[in-house]
Amino acid sequence: MSDELKSLQARYERLNLLHQVSHVIHSTLDSQQALELILGEAVRLMKATSGSLVLLNPTTGFLEIQAAHGLPPDASELKLRVGEGITGWVARTGRPARVGNVTQDVRYVAVRPHVRAELAVPMEVNGEVRGVLNVDSDRTDAFSAEDQALLEALALQAARVIQNTWLYEQLRLKAQLFESLVRVSQVINSTLNLDDVLQLVTREACSLMNAKMSSLLMLGEDPAWLELRASSGAGRAYVSKPRLSVEESLLGVVVRRKKPLQVEDVQNSSRYQNVAIARAEGLVSLLSVPLIFGGTATGTLNVYTGQRHSFSNEEIRLLSAFAELSVTAIEKARLYERIVNVEEQLRQNEKLSAIGLLAAEVAHEIRNPLTVMKMMYHSLDLNFPAGDPRAKDARIMGEKMEHLNKIVEQILDFARTAEPRPAPVNLNQLIDDLGLLVRYKLKSHNIQLIQKLAADLPLVMADATQLEQAFLNLTLNAVEAMPQGGTLTITSRFKPARRAAKTPGQLIVEFKDTGEGMSEEACQRAFGSLLSTTKPKGTGLGLAIVGRVVDAHRGKLEVTSRVGSGTTFRICLPL
Repeated sequence: MSDELKSLQARYERLNLLHQVSHVIHSTLDSQQALELILGEAVRLMKATSGSLVLLNPTTGFLEIQAAHGLPPDASELKLRVGEGITGWVARTGRPARVGNVTQDVRYVAVRPHVRAELAVPMEVNGEVRGVLNVDSDRTDAFSAEDQALLEALALQAARVIQNTWLYEQLRLKAQLFESLVRVSQVINSTLNLDDVLQLVTREACSLMNAKMSSLLMLGEDPAWLELRASSGAGRAYVSKPRLSVEESLLGVVVRRKKPLQVEDVQNSSRYQNVAIARAEGLVSLLSVPLIFGGTATGTLNVYTGQRHSFSNEEIRLLSAFAELSVTAIEKARLYERIVNVEEQLRQNEKLSAIGLLAAEVAHEIRNPLTVMKMMYHSLDLNFPAGDPRAKDARIMGEKMEHLNKIVEQILDFARTAEPRPAPVNLNQLIDDLGLLVRYKLKSHNIQLIQKLAADLPLVMADATQLEQAFLNLTLNAVEAMPQGGTLTITSRFKPARRAAKTPGQLIVEFKDTGEGMSEEACQRAFGSLLSTTKPKGTGLGLAIVGRVVDAHRGKLEVTSRVGSGTTFRICLPL
């Protein structure tokens, strides 16, 4: 009976110890701290001299020491294959090993001298051995069967703790990724400069992956080469390194295959092109993921660590997801640059058209007095004797007037407005496209764009290019009229035909701003001579172009304005 009581008491003590240990090892969600707590409690319970907690790296397949107690500092660099040493045997078989004298066991791999006894038990997660818990002693036969049972029970609890910390770490990384994505999205909405976006991506990649350095390489104008576009944490040597060939470089493989690639040690890799730079800047492990947009790889996003590191599948997925968002931001910034360029081209075209119109008006104004001069010259009938030097002067004057007349005719021919090429046009679509083109300009001038477009608007026969130019000029004119910001309202509507009044159907487009407005005199001269503008800034050429485009389409252009109350331009186009 006393033996049974002793057995029950021993069992109670073991359960009490496990309960106490459970409180300790469940006190943290930090994975590394949890591993160290588990090992520390195992060494304490077993009265061991040293110990280690070894986990299986799913990427490399090696058993690696994640926590150590009483072992030499370099023990953490030890890597065992599954089946190698007593630890590897436990990992392969899934059975515990209690060795009374390791010097007589051929499986033993010495890590610390003076070790005599070892007890190793497997750690299973979801039925798979994911690690081994080891304790050592300098005494032979230091561990009993009861110690083995207690350590197995501890390993069972520890495996659950490890699984929970892993799950927590995955959730933490995902939360960190989400925070980074939110930060990137916020900056994307406020930053449209391509260089700023690229710099942001590398900075956030470093933070997300806890990396020493991050770089972003993109295909240049020649798609055979990868060029460094942005970096975070890079030194001068890396920034000034030459571009990489897509066909011959290691990172070119990422672009060609459109798949992530990692190198555990770039300082000793025969495939890495810039080994000397990596050694100089302390770059060790590399993870590179492709930037893919529309099914096409446009570059690579790369992160480097300062110590040897095997990137897990979860880390690779995280950086790949981040790269997907980043490439969207990059393409958006590129699109904005193209829109800005197109807008600038339109402005240049407007200036060229205006210059042509101005030249035409100047030529017209010159031709009138020139015609009078020619008539008066011929009426003078300047016939001088052959030897009189005035005869030559009179002849030269006549020739120069003819020369001037030809120049004027050439200018008028060149500047003559091209006839519209009518085709069915959707005015609402033109206005939508215009909004896309000028939205950033309006935003930069603090101007709100409101569109009130009538549904089922009929098509009109017109020249879409000329109408687009007229609409753009009216929009830019509104921007100039609202230097402190305001509202631009563009309205489209259909005015049906009236048989009684014999008026045809019309499509009406209005541009209404809340700007400074114009006087009655300025309204009357708004579409008149190019040389009589009263605008304090600009030349008034834009409105003149609008007037000529509307006239060419047999339309009607009206303006309603009052100083300080804004202006409304109304274009009426017949169906």
